[in-house]
Amino acid sequence: MIDKRLQITVAQGSILGVEAEAIVNAANSQGYMGGGVAGVIKRAAGVEVEDEARKQAPISVGKAVLTSGGKTKFKGIIHAPTMPQPAMCIPAENVALATRAALALGDSHGFTSIAIPGMGTGVGGVAHAEAAALMVKEIKAYSAHTLRSVVLVDVDVAMVEAWRECLAGS
Repeated sequence: MIDKRLQITVAQGSILGVEAEAIVNAANSQGYMGGGVAGVIKRAAGVEVEDEARKQAPISVGKAVLTSGGKTKFKGIIHAPTMPQPAMCIPAENVALATRAALALGDSHGFTSIAIPGMGTGVGGVAHAEAAALMVKEIKAYSAHTLRSVVLVDVDVAMVEAWRECLAGS
């Protein structure tokens, strides 16, 4: 029997610095890449990545779309909305839906590794501990086909610690 559980690594730093085939953008349904992680990705990848995402909008919360990696080293960028409109407070459930959608899309496109930032913890307003618990639960429950590893990465020390505590307790 093949082990379909994903290896989970936690790292502090920029999502642009991790080793992964694809990275996840905690997006909005319109595909706009304004502030936070989306803004960092857009500045590195180029505006064409936002254009690619917007052409596929609206993207429902619980769905995800793939764009090129633009000028980054990544094979692709997975845009998984946590909110319908930019800069909205969201229910915590959206973190789980976006995480699941990112995993499924990455897996369906044959990626073996993806990096995911804290989802919904910026303008979304979800507490770090709650977001971490929901994200880890979704990753552990996911039965992968090609996906083998997930890097949970954030510049926010509190998010990194929340993931570490969550993983230590499971």
